[in-house]
Amino acid sequence: MLDWYDANGRTLPWRARPGDPPPDPYRVWLSEIMLQQTTVAAVKPYYRKFTERWPNVEALAAADEADVMAAWAGLGYYARARNLHACARAVTSDYGGQFPETEKGLRALPGIGAYTGAAIAAIAFGEPAAVVDANVERVVARLHAIETPLPRARPEIRRIAEELTPRKRTGDFAQAMMDLGATICTARNPDCTACPLRAGCAAAETDNPAAYPVKPAKKAKPVKRGTAFWLEHEGEVLLVRRPARGMLGGMRALPSGAWEEAAPGLADAPVAAEWEARGTVSHVFTHFALELDVVAASGLTREGVEGEWWPIDTIEGAGLPTLFAKAAALARAQRRAQREDDE
Repeated sequence: MLDWYDANGRTLPWRARPGDPPPDPYRVWLSEIMLQQTTVAAVKPYYRKFTERWPNVEALAAADEADVMAAWAGLGYYARARNLHACARAVTSDYGGQFPETEKGLRALPGIGAYTGAAIAAIAFGEPAAVVDANVERVVARLHAIETPLPRARPEIRRIAEELTPRKRTGDFAQAMMDLGATICTARNPDCTACPLRAGCAAAETDNPAAYPVKPAKKAKPVKRGTAFWLEHEGEVLLVRRPARGMLGGMRALPSGAWEEAAPGLADAPVAAEWEARGTVSHVFTHFALELDVVAASGLTREGVEGEWWPIDTIEGAGLPTLFAKAAALARAQRRAQREDDE
């Protein structure tokens, strides 16, 4: 695996090449938090933006949480951003700006779980920690053709991963296993002929190696409905800050009422107005899908309206989460089309 990694490992902005000194723990931690349930391609521009704006953990700790949340907008799973900021503050205040060097110490920090703690410990500090993400999970399950479905198979997969992890070059080994899963031992159509572990892989001997790891049947996600309110006045639109805890907590957003099984209509509208339908946007969260109706009104005064008025022409700079960025894009498109019709 290490020989294969030396020749074929991916070049990534947060990664040290084989033989180089270990990378900055801050950058390893930042990238690993961003990569949770997110692709490398999606993470790269966010990683670059964060490291340019906040080049070390002290700078990130000193940032305003709202700025961190806005910079994270579009990356999803927003609890990660809140934990990221909380962790930066803990490392700065409790550890003098130095990350703990052990898996156990790292896991005591906000937002660092089993996988992330092991990854930072192995990659940044060379600790022989077993790093098991979805890619490694897939590689190990196929090596042993594990028949137990996920998630029940995970303890067995972790035990095998711990046995495989070497005492030296643990960071390189962890990244080699992740790269193998990401580029060769992929979820669909694995390229077994190019795999360095082909000779010892039990799944490769079957007619369908992609059948591993065995997964339970997917359950249909429930669908909820909601309404987003686009209220504009003199070239600006009303934004609100969502509650700190809960879905999209702490983010700027369009006013929106509860998300429920039945469409809420105009319940919880920020003001009484002649609301006009602008269409519907769809978004899928981890546990449910959402159909968000977008309605718009304009020409009202700002008196008694709580929130923040943002210039419509620079709405992209508001740091709206993806759901509300979709709603804003729809409202703006309908707004332009209506103006063109009026002309």
